[in-house]
Amino acid sequence: MKTTKILVLLLFIIVPVLLNAQGIDQMKLIKDLKYLSSDELAGRAPLTKGNLKARAYIKDRFKELGLTSQYDNYTQFFHFKAEKQIENAANIISFIPGKSTEKIIVITAHYDHIGIKDGEIYNGADDNASGTAALLALAEYFSQSPPEHSMIFAALDAEEMGLQGAKALVKDFPFPLDQVVLNINMDMISRSDKNELYASGTLHNPQLKHILEEAAAGQSVKLMFGHDTPGTGHDDWTNASDHAAFHAQKIPYVYFGVEDHEDYHRPTDTFDKINQEFYFQSVNLILECTKELDQSID
Repeated sequence: MKTTKILVLLLFIIVPVLLNAQGIDQMKLIKDLKYLSSDELAGRAPLTKGNLKARAYIKDRFKELGLTSQYDNYTQFFHFKAEKQIENAANIISFIPGKSTEKIIVITAHYDHIGIKDGEIYNGADDNASGTAALLALAEYFSQSPPEHSMIFAALDAEEMGLQGAKALVKDFPFPLDQVVLNINMDMISRSDKNELYASGTLHNPQLKHILEEAAAGQSVKLMFGHDTPGTGHDDWTNASDHAAFHAQKIPYVYFGVEDHEDYHRPTDTFDKINQEFYFQSVNLILECTKELDQSID
């Protein structure tokens, strides 16, 4: 009986420590992904009701975490010309001050997707509800464990319409751009039959590779490098997502993503296709990489 009581006591002590060590709340992460990719949000195309619900959801989370922002109500509105003039698209942006430097790491993920086409919802579970839910998880972690660098968490709009949210953020950045030392972008991080997650961009930013390799040691998801070689067409991801706007300004970046799968940009990119354990471990890997980059870069 005494032994049983001791074991129970140890469980109460050890389990919370282990959960805290993971750094990511798995249930909340999956819940966020499920909601953001639900039919209720109808594919989150810019300015649609579903897109506005996604905005509100992200803002509420930032408010719950007590985060600040350089933008009123966390919202950076912007306009652009597509097939027609688009008014009041919106990036949702929060800020965590660094402990020891004014230099900034910008963490991005686009929350928009294609919406409804020919009567079918393009839910965009992997693309990019997965990155958006991860952004919220990282914001929560660093709100509780303040980073060395200041961090901006930017949920970007209108990526699917030409990286418009990222371009607007870089154009109207709330600090001098020379304070930005790194962009970490997440776009499609929840599915891989090979158990692989790519950190693309180290060809352009070779100083980051050894930092990422050290952070990935011992992780259950295999961190891969590549998809950044000029002249390789679709295989080159340098301009494939929102990090391209930072790269154009000569700001180093790491783009976390998986290779395209059969449901890419199809209405079958739904929550039920997500590999939940891979996704959870993928976000943990990105967290470890982010922590190491925060500690290591100047």
